[in-house]
Amino acid sequence: MDKGRIAIIGAGPGGMAAALAAIRVGFDVQLFERATEVRAAGNILNLWPPPQKVLKLIGVDTDDLGAPCHTYFQSAKGRLRADVKLPPEVEAEYGGGFIGLLRMGLYDRMLDALPPGVLRLGRDVARIDDRGDGVRLTFSDGAVEEADVVIGADGINSFVRRQLWGEEPIRRQFLHLVGGYLFLDEEPEGVGVLSHDRTTQVSYTPIRHEGKWGYEWWVLEAFKPEDPLPVDLVEFCRVRAQGFPQRVQDLIAATPPAHMQRWEIRDRPPLKQWSKGRVTLVGDAAHPTSPYAAYGAGMSIEDGYFLARELDAVDVRDADAVAGALQRFEDRRKPHTFKITQGAYFTGRIFHHLPAPLRPLRDWVFDHTPFLQKMVGDDMPVHILSQLAEIEDAEPYVPIHKRKKEAAE
Repeated sequence: MDKGRIAIIGAGPGGMAAALAAIRVGFDVQLFERATEVRAAGNILNLWPPPQKVLKLIGVDTDDLGAPCHTYFQSAKGRLRADVKLPPEVEAEYGGGFIGLLRMGLYDRMLDALPPGVLRLGRDVARIDDRGDGVRLTFSDGAVEEADVVIGADGINSFVRRQLWGEEPIRRQFLHLVGGYLFLDEEPEGVGVLSHDRTTQVSYTPIRHEGKWGYEWWVLEAFKPEDPLPVDLVEFCRVRAQGFPQRVQDLIAATPPAHMQRWEIRDRPPLKQWSKGRVTLVGDAAHPTSPYAAYGAGMSIEDGYFLARELDAVDVRDADAVAGALQRFEDRRKPHTFKITQGAYFTGRIFHHLPAPLRPLRDWVFDHTPFLQKMVGDDMPVHILSQLAEIEDAEPYVPIHKRKKEAAE
C-alpha cells in the first residue's frame, strides 16, 4: 500500500465502488461516512450489465445478486411500444437486460467486500483544504486526516461539491414515485413491464434478495407543489393502477405497507467541471439522475472503477499528474453520464409534463411508430454494449482479507 492515500466521502454505491476499485490497484483507502450506519437510500433497484461487470472486477460477490429481467415498454392497455434487446450472450451472462434487487442487498455485498478498517462511520467532514501537495480533511469533532486525493461520493446534497463549486439549486422535476416490493414462494417470470397511460407510469420487474424471489413495482406521476402529500400509499397506488394490467394491480394489493416508500424525483443540470486540484466527484455528487434511467447506482459504480484506473496510471504525489488523471476521468465519463441523466430528465417530461392536448398525439406516435423502440429499445442496448467494451476483461478480484479467510478455512 505505497501508491498513496485516497480519502472518500460518502459510503453509498459510488463511494464503496471507488474504495474497492482503488484498493484493487494498491491504494491505501479510507471511506468516511457521516452516519453511524450505512443505510440504503430507497428500497428497489435495477442494475444493467456494465455495473455488474465492474462489481465482479472489484471483488463484490455478484452470484445470485438479483433476478434476471428482460424489459418491455407498453401502453397501459398492453400494446408493445419497445423491446429492450441485448445480444443473447450478454443476456445469458448478465441476467437479461438488467437484474432486479433491493438496494440493501447491493449495499450488503459491497460492505462485505470492504477490508476491515476501511469504512469509518460517524465521521462528518467539516472542511476540505487542498494544499497542493496533499489534502487535509477536518472533521466536525476537530480530528484531522491527510490524503493525496479526495473523492466526493456524498450524494445529491454533496458537501464536497459545495466546497468545490458553491451552492447550486437542485432541479425539482415535480415528479414523485411510490415504490414497493413483495416476496413470492416461486420464481417469477423474468420479464419487466414499464407501462404508461396519459399521465402515469405503473411498472413492475422481478427481484431476487437473500435467496428469495419477488417483485418490485412503482407508480410514478407528476404533482404540483401545492398538492398534499399522499398519506395512504396503498390507496394512492391502487387508484392510479386502475386501467393497467391486472398483474400489477394484484402485486400492489399484496404488498405490505412497510415495503412501500415514496420519494420525489430530483436531479441537477449537468456540471461542466467535476474536479479541482486533488478533489473530484463521483455518482450523484457529480451527476444526480432521475430513476427513469434505472442507472443512478450503476453510473456511480462505474465512476469508481474508471476513476481508480486513471489514478493507478500516475504518481498521486505529483499534483499536476493528479489533476491530469482527474480530468481524464471526468472527460471520459461526461458523455455517458450526460446522455443518461438528460435522457432520463426529458423522458420524464415527455411522459408526465406534456400539455394535455398533445398527449393523445404522443401516445399515437408511441403506439404506431418505431419512435420509442428506436429511442429506448435500440439505442439503450448500443450504449450498454459500448460501456461493457470500455471495462477491462479480467479475472474477478478477491480482496486479500477474503483470501486470508479462505486460506484459514
